[in-house]
Amino acid sequence: MDGTLVDTERLWWEAVEHVAAGLGRSLTEADEEDVLGRPVEHTAEMLSRATEAPFAEVAADLHREFAVRVRSGVVARPGALRLLDALAADGVPTALVTASPRAIADLVVEGLGAGRFAVTVTADDTPRTKPAPDPYLAACRALGVEPASCVAVEDTRTGVSSAEAAGCTVLAVPSLAPIAAAPGRTVRESLEDVTPTGLRDMITSREPSGLPEPSGRPDIPGLPDASDLRELRVMSWNLWFGGTKVRHHREKQLKIILEAGVDVVGLQETYGTAARELADALGWEYHQAGENLGVISRYPITGRLGAADPGFYGATGVRVTLGVGQDVVLWSAHLDYTPYGPYEASFDGLPAPELAAHESVRLGQVREILAAMAPDLAARDTTPVLLVGDFNAPSHLDREDAEWPVTRAAEEAGLRDSYREAHPDPVGSPGHTWSPVHTEHEDGSGRPEPQDRIDYVLYAGAGLRVLDSRTLVTGTPRTWPDVEGNDWPSDHAAVITTFALGRERGPV
Repeated sequence: MDGTLVDTERLWWEAVEHVAAGLGRSLTEADEEDVLGRPVEHTAEMLSRATEAPFAEVAADLHREFAVRVRSGVVARPGALRLLDALAADGVPTALVTASPRAIADLVVEGLGAGRFAVTVTADDTPRTKPAPDPYLAACRALGVEPASCVAVEDTRTGVSSAEAAGCTVLAVPSLAPIAAAPGRTVRESLEDVTPTGLRDMITSREPSGLPEPSGRPDIPGLPDASDLRELRVMSWNLWFGGTKVRHHREKQLKIILEAGVDVVGLQETYGTAARELADALGWEYHQAGENLGVISRYPITGRLGAADPGFYGATGVRVTLGVGQDVVLWSAHLDYTPYGPYEASFDGLPAPELAAHESVRLGQVREILAAMAPDLAARDTTPVLLVGDFNAPSHLDREDAEWPVTRAAEEAGLRDSYREAHPDPVGSPGHTWSPVHTEHEDGSGRPEPQDRIDYVLYAGAGLRVLDSRTLVTGTPRTWPDVEGNDWPSDHAAVITTFALGRERGPV
C-alpha cells in the first residue's frame, strides 16, 4: 500500500535503474514485472542473473539507493492523507502492507506521521511476500477481520495479485504500469475522490444477492448398512476466490452441485466461508480449514485430519462415514502456483531438467501432504483414501516434455489417478481443467493460454473402483475479464469421479 500513499514506486524504479546502469544494464518496460511491487531480493536476483554480479552486493546497493531516495523526502500522493484521516474519523482500522523491508516501511510511516496505521506488515514479517497472499492474510489476522470485509488499495499488478489471492476487494490506483479493471477490482486514477463510503460500497457490490434458506439435515433414523451402498461420487472444485468473480455465485454453485449428484466435494479457494454456506444451504456437513480449504459431504463427517489452519496452500482431511462399517478418508489440497510449469514450458522454452527442478516448491508441499496422509494410506485397504485438489501442476501421465514429479510422488505413495484410469489416452481425452475462462494469457500479449489438467481426484484402496470420471463446466463461459454473467462461477473445470464401493468380486 506504500506506493499508493507515497510515490515510492517511482523512487524504487529510479533506485533499480541507477543500480542496473552501474552494472551495464538498462531497464525496459519488460522489467516492470520483476521490479514494481517486488521485494528487494527478487529484483536483486533478476539483476544478478542478468549481469552475473554477486547477489549480495546487488541487494545491498538496492537497499542503499532506495533508502537514500526515501530519506530525501516522502511526499504523499494526492488524496492519501485525507482518506486516512477520514477512515480514522469513522473508526475504520487501517494496515500498511508492503513488499518493502521493515527499515524502509518505518521511514515511510515516519514520514506520513506515526499512528496512522494500526498494523504494518513488511517483507520481513511473512514467509512469502507479494504476490503471495501471506502479507494480506497476516494483516487481516492482526486487525481481527476477514479478508472479505477489507479493501486493499494497490498500485501494482503484483500487489493486486496478492490482495485478490487473500480474498480482499481491490481498489487499484496504478503508479507506473497500467492495471485493468476486473470483477471485484475497481481502478481509479487517484485517491482524491475516494471516501470511506465509497470503499464500503465496493465491498457491498461483491456480496451475493442472497442464499437459499438452509434446508436442515434430513431426519435419518440411522445409517445404511454398508452392503446397501453401491456408489460414491466425489468432486474436486477450485471455487476461484469463493466464486466472487461471478454474480450470484453461491446460487450457481449450489445448482451445479445438486445437478451433478455428488456426495462429497473437496473445495479449494473457499474464501473463508464457502464450505459452511454451501453445506448449510444443502443440509450437508462441512469442514473448513483456514481461509482456503474445505470439504462438504452429504454423509456424516466423523473425523477431521490435519492442521486447523494449513495456510493458503496445503491440505485438510476428513473421515466420512457412508454407512455402518463403511468409511472413507478424503483430503482436499491446493498447491502453490508459482513458478507455473506450463508457462515455463510454453513461453520460456525451458528444458526438461529445469522444468522438473522448478517443481520443487510443489513437490515439497505434496510430500508434506503425503506424510500427513501416511497413516491413512497404510490403512487404505480397510478404509479407502482420496486426495483431491488443485495441484497447479501437469501430470506425468499426460505430458512427456518433463518429469512432472508432483503427480509421480502421489503415484509412488500408492494413489491412482481416477480420471486417467477412466480415460487412458491423454491425447484423445486431455481432461483440461485450466482454464475455461482463460484462452489468452492475461499479460496482454495475445499468446494462447496453455491448457492443462491440473486438478485431480486420486484414490487408493481396494474398496473403490472407478466407474466414470469427467470434467465439468456448465454453459459456455465468457472469457476473462468479462465473466460476471457466467453460469460457471470458476476459472477451473471441476473433476467428478464415480466410484463403485466394495471389493470387486472375482469368479467363483
